[in-house]
Amino acid sequence: MAKHRLTIGVIAHVDAGKTTLCEGLLFESGAIRKRGRVDHGDAYLDTYSLEKQRGITIFSKQARFSTEKIEVNLLDSPGHVDFSTETERIFSVLDYALLVISGSEGVQAHTETLWKLIKTYKIPTFIFVNKMDLPSADKEGIMAALTSRLDENCVDFSAAEGNGFYESIALSDDELLAEFLEKGIITKDSIAKAVFRRKLYPCLFGSALHMQGIDELIACLEGYTLDIERPKEFGAKVFKISRDAQGNRLTHLKLTGGALSSRDELAYSVKGNSYKEKITAIRLYSGSKFEKVNSASAGEVAAVCGLTATFPGQGFGFEKDMNAPLLEPVLDYRIVLPEGCDARSALPLFRRLEEEDPMLRITWNERHREIHASLMGEIQIEVLKSMVKERFDLDIGVDSGRIMYRETILSPVEGIGHYEPLRHYAEVHLLMEPLPAGSGLVFMSSVSQNDLDINWQRLILTHLYEKTHLGVLTGSPIADMRITLIAGLASKAHTEGGDFRQATYRAVRQGLMKAESVLLEPYYSFEMELPENQLGRAINDIRLMGGQFETSSGGPGTAFISGSAPVSEMREYPQVFASYTKGRGRISCLVSHYARCRDEKRIIEEIGYDPEADTENTPDSIFCSHGAGVFVRWDRVESYMHIDTELGIDPKRRRISSEPHIVERNLNIDEKELESIMLREFGPIKRPEYGKPEPAQERGLRSAAKKPELSDFLIVDGYNIIFGWESLRSLADSDIALARKRLMDILANYCGYKQNSVVLVFDGYRVKGNAGERFNYHGIRVAYTKENETADTFIEKLTSEIGKNYAVRVASSDGLVQLSSFRSGVLRMTASELEHEVENVNENMHELIETMKKSNVKVKMDIPGGIADALEDT
Repeated sequence: MAKHRLTIGVIAHVDAGKTTLCEGLLFESGAIRKRGRVDHGDAYLDTYSLEKQRGITIFSKQARFSTEKIEVNLLDSPGHVDFSTETERIFSVLDYALLVISGSEGVQAHTETLWKLIKTYKIPTFIFVNKMDLPSADKEGIMAALTSRLDENCVDFSAAEGNGFYESIALSDDELLAEFLEKGIITKDSIAKAVFRRKLYPCLFGSALHMQGIDELIACLEGYTLDIERPKEFGAKVFKISRDAQGNRLTHLKLTGGALSSRDELAYSVKGNSYKEKITAIRLYSGSKFEKVNSASAGEVAAVCGLTATFPGQGFGFEKDMNAPLLEPVLDYRIVLPEGCDARSALPLFRRLEEEDPMLRITWNERHREIHASLMGEIQIEVLKSMVKERFDLDIGVDSGRIMYRETILSPVEGIGHYEPLRHYAEVHLLMEPLPAGSGLVFMSSVSQNDLDINWQRLILTHLYEKTHLGVLTGSPIADMRITLIAGLASKAHTEGGDFRQATYRAVRQGLMKAESVLLEPYYSFEMELPENQLGRAINDIRLMGGQFETSSGGPGTAFISGSAPVSEMREYPQVFASYTKGRGRISCLVSHYARCRDEKRIIEEIGYDPEADTENTPDSIFCSHGAGVFVRWDRVESYMHIDTELGIDPKRRRISSEPHIVERNLNIDEKELESIMLREFGPIKRPEYGKPEPAQERGLRSAAKKPELSDFLIVDGYNIIFGWESLRSLADSDIALARKRLMDILANYCGYKQNSVVLVFDGYRVKGNAGERFNYHGIRVAYTKENETADTFIEKLTSEIGKNYAVRVASSDGLVQLSSFRSGVLRMTASELEHEVENVNENMHELIETMKKSNVKVKMDIPGGIADALEDT
């Protein structure tokens, strides 16, 4: 009889003996020759140095073992609450779960959280109650807790025979009851099917440390699991990203259907970017060791090499991507880097860690040049510090952390986004409705395919899914809303995919600006067990924290309290609790839900978020007027929109005929901050160096030249200038790269003479996988924008930072760029105006060189190619 292949995840609250149980299963099945121990630091699956030091599992691990009837991929998961997201990631790939409970501690609050995940992911589960050798273990009490706090169909399988056993399992399911009444017995196959349908949860007891109950557990797995039929069509789920000792990127996945071979190509997309990559190797891991194979079949858990952009929760083939995890961090910390370490240079290193653990949510604060991370607690902070030191040799710290708030709306609102710069077009209308607490975000479409092509609709929904949309009160993520696409408009001639991204983002933001928003804060659910004489103190503390609670007797001389309280008030309370109970109490806190913030006004004022100043999340729209794009404030968009959704809004359905209303920003920055902005974008710059004539001659020559003005900045829209100048346009028709090089040379000459600062911006919006580039070229700063970032956006952002108080000019004939320049209060010049100014500079340079030659002054000019060469020849 062929063995059936199973993926079983071992899950537990911390210190339940989960890893010790895995050691026992591997040893008893013959997969390992010697059992390791967690307390000895030699456990087979705890391979990371900090795991050995602390005696806890931090990362999920895979092991393989087989018996006469089953072949098992065993996934050992972390038990500490700080690593709950790591545990949750493996749930999507499990055939069965093995829940381990400590016999001395019984069902914990975290056990109930894990049970909710088991129910949510619909995983058939076996329960093993460990540490039954301890004096405090109470089998009857634990069974009572299992049936009352987890599920009434938890059944003791210690003696899996006899009428008493069959009667107890027959009560769990009508089909089993009918079989028992008819035959007086229930077959193993029927019991296995009931377990698989989650009608029955077998419970066993033992001591993994002393190998008690291990044989019975293996026999139970052999006897009451099914050979799962898997589809022939290819499908796979990614549950983990890691790197091996050589730095190779590994994608850990489970094949849910079909097969996968080395050299196969996988096509997938991530955040709108498409990838087609070849599998270069397939590894089957067991502990830290692996076996290379040419192919893997359905039901197998493997690690593959060659995929560069995969992420945990991703689906391949017929599998869809997972929804957001149910367990998420609620505290945000600023990463404190060692002195001399540049934050922007360190950011890619933290991005690599985020690939492996997306819940880190590494964010970059551009204004303060800071790296932030979302963390669950003190243990995870310690792990992050250890990993960064071990992998990147950086000694980092973290600050005290901040609460991660969320925002929602109180009533339905329509959000409108319009994006129509020259040769682009998209309009999106969204209906945004509040949902009950804990519902998350739901995205859907109610638009007919006759009104908007289904591919555009899918693209809009993708853009809704891909972005973390921020609220307008504090800039916190939004939650508990249904966002429905109710109308959209595209142009056959001008609409591109990126247009709907812009329109969608602006529609969400515009709706939030109009809506009545409220701030939400996270709450802990807690359990306390403490001496009865301390009960009054605990109740008083909970009330002061604004919490709710229930009390009950916890046994002789002890009291039990459960309830909920705001994280902001309770995050430091476990230390206080341990102090006044003198170590005789026990407390557990888990993030349970978000609720209305009790001190909303104060929090909003402290954070001081200005939604209209957040250019990355603008609520304004862009319409086309007289061949150029113009900004329209969010509160005037309804007057210019092109679709009437008949939701009580009466748009005038017209194009803009006058200058839209613009809000000017007050940007007061000093010279030091201005320099820091330019250094941040482009690094240090060295000016072109001229020869050094005698002082008198130098004074005379300098007086003939135009004296440069302090802080004179020229920002140039590269491609607009290339196609606006006849000489460069004809060159670009044959070689665009050469045209870029010629423009860079021309501007370098110009900058060298004018002694000003020149920033040349090239648009990399459509270049797939483009990460952007910044460099200095003979005295000018050159910027290539990254994928999905237009030159317009880059220039607007730069001018908004430095344009208000300095002599900044923007050279472009693009109406959208010119309007954004006007919005930032800087000077504007067209392509032809810049060309004329460059010609004047060239004439002045001719005169300067002629004057120098007549004075017998040798000239050293660090000016590249182009005009400079011609001048030298003259």
